[in-house]
Amino acid sequence: MPAKSQEKIPFNIEAALSAVETAIEMFPKAALFELAAEGYNSVFEQLIACIISIRTYDETMLPAARRLFQKARTPQQMLELSIMEIDALIADCTFHEPKAKTIQDIAKRAVEEFGGALPCDEEVILSLHGVGPKCANLVLGIACDMPKIGVDIHVHRVTNRWKPLSAKTPEATLKILEEWLPKKHWVDINRLLVPFGKHICTGKLPKCSTCPMEAMCQQVGVEKHR
Repeated sequence: MPAKSQEKIPFNIEAALSAVETAIEMFPKAALFELAAEGYNSVFEQLIACIISIRTYDETMLPAARRLFQKARTPQQMLELSIMEIDALIADCTFHEPKAKTIQDIAKRAVEEFGGALPCDEEVILSLHGVGPKCANLVLGIACDMPKIGVDIHVHRVTNRWKPLSAKTPEATLKILEEWLPKKHWVDINRLLVPFGKHICTGKLPKCSTCPMEAMCQQVGVEKHR
């Protein structure tokens, strides 16, 4: 059915995130937050998990990350594995071969340049092979408690439906969110909107009729919904 066109109540970020928090209680956590809750919360572990997650569903990424961390949780331990061994442990993931080499490269730099522990330093994290802004921000936010926004496809899609942000890419959405989203929510926005985007505000046929955000969401770009 087409998106509803009735007048919306004013958008309120506090009310929005509270509603989302309640709505996602029944769903699995976003992958990196799930791993952090399990104790895999070091900068190195979070970064490696994020590398594994690229272009890979959480349902595949999580078991692969756990298999790898059962063998190696620190840069030193990771260097004891060959690229082929790392590759075999994450073989279910997309682009597993180049990811295996990237993981070993990051471990090598961590040992040789940073004494075996990656620092909470944005410049350093972004200088590592294969690390982009999304992973850097997620890692710094989760492992280092720094105010950073991790914008993936779910955060990008959902926030652009909420309000007419006119952001064509996740990178553009990040810049806009840094301007209007209160800093206290910067890390949590990914934790909340990944499961919300996967299970409620889906890419195709979002569940608008039962969404707690329906009254204030502008439903930008939504032509059909459930």
